[in-house]
Amino acid sequence: MEIVFSDHARMRMGQRGISLWEVKHVLEFPDETRNSSEGRKIAIGMAGTRSLRVVFIEVENYIKIITVL
Repeated sequence: MEIVFSDHARMRMGQRGISLWEVKHVLEFPDETRNSSEGRKIAIGMAGTRSLRVVFIEVENYIKIITVL
């Protein structure tokens, strides 16, 4: 499935030094996935030694990343 990043997510990734690989890894291998508001989901997991939360929505044929913490 294609992954699309919001401008906000790209900005936060840059500010926090989070790589594309780290985001994809957490989406593929989350320790936990929670439902959030407005149809959003939060994938929580480790990428190397870093703990990340990836907020996203699933659309018909792609995943849109809202933000990364």
